[in-house]
Amino acid sequence: MAAVVSFIDAVNRADLDRLAALMHVDHRLVVLDEEPVVGRAANIRAWHGYLSSFPSYVIHPRLIVRDGPRVAVLGTTTGSHLGLPDEEESRLGVVWLAEVESGTLSLWQVADDTPGTRERAGIPDAV
Repeated sequence: MAAVVSFIDAVNRADLDRLAALMHVDHRLVVLDEEPVVGRAANIRAWHGYLSSFPSYVIHPRLIVRDGPRVAVLGTTTGSHLGLPDEEESRLGVVWLAEVESGTLSLWQVADDTPGTRERAGIPDAV
């Protein structure tokens, strides 16, 4: 769980060096239905582009659930590519799914907050 919390903190601080250190060499970024970005180098480029374009981007976790090497985070964001006022964006739920391998993230997946996603991630409905 510590690696996931550190990853979120690195995103929130736009700390690309720390993000890179927390990525497994075969790190996969999966955003909704987009093609995955595979490999540490490709993900560093992707995060650099995103954080440069959206310097106010922040992940606001509300709940973190761990099941072995798999971690699910329920939360919201502000300052993203959606271009919404923070107050409006912060009402949109997001689920991040991570897989941790030897203290690094091999997967960072962004999913819509739906009942099906919550069930697969082990997140209680009442949250």
